[in-house]
Amino acid sequence: MARYLLFQLYAPLAAWGDVAVGESRPSATRPGRSALIGLLGAALGIRRDDEAGQDGLAKGYRFAVRELAQGSLLRDYHTAQVPSRAALKKAPAYTRRDELAVEVNTILSARDYRCDGYWQVAVEATGDSPPHDLEQLAEALGRPRFNLYLGRKACPPALPLQPQIVEADSLQAAFAQGDFTGPEGFVAELGLIAKGHGLEQEGGSLYWEAGMEAGISARQTYTRRDHPRTRFRWQFDERQEHHGTLSTEE
Repeated sequence: MARYLLFQLYAPLAAWGDVAVGESRPSATRPGRSALIGLLGAALGIRRDDEAGQDGLAKGYRFAVRELAQGSLLRDYHTAQVPSRAALKKAPAYTRRDELAVEVNTILSARDYRCDGYWQVAVEATGDSPPHDLEQLAEALGRPRFNLYLGRKACPPALPLQPQIVEADSLQAAFAQGDFTGPEGFVAELGLIAKGHGLEQEGGSLYWEAGMEAGISARQTYTRRDHPRTRFRWQFDERQEHHGTLSTEE
């Protein structure tokens, strides 16, 4: 039997960063490993520049995500006026007023969000001596040191995370034990919304890391570049993520 920390993530807007080049900032349909490590770090009060603390989280836990609704896509189109690099070299800007005091150019960007997505997360310690036991993580998620958000600061959670610890012989059995009924049946109502926003089946899709016992067969395996190598330099390594579908008879 393995021990898992379960919690839920829901917000009207979420943004799960993916590989981004230039002006395009896409969102994955589910939280990645770096997002979940960042969420735990914020709950514990571990700052981004604390390399040792961040590295401990990256090495100490595995993650699985149950996607019950990936949410609809919202693309936010931005235009912004900024000074050129040449202008900044001549006159460094410390305020927005400084920036607008020189000749400016217009840049374009597109930022994607997922609307009304709903996910459940399982955390498993990778060894006998994780930097924080699951009880400490659960307490931190219930009383976070820093503000929590789903990918971007404009995306705070809209439901309590409801952290809870379960013992099960697989992820499928663990999620079946999760109690996420939520206040006033909100989650059940959300299921109706989800049917129009990418809900594949009532059991949902399961994404898990290598080394975790899913209890179901993998239908696909993806390569994602979301394993933090260093937060300070904002560099990430590739990892394998398996995908399967949970049955409705969990």
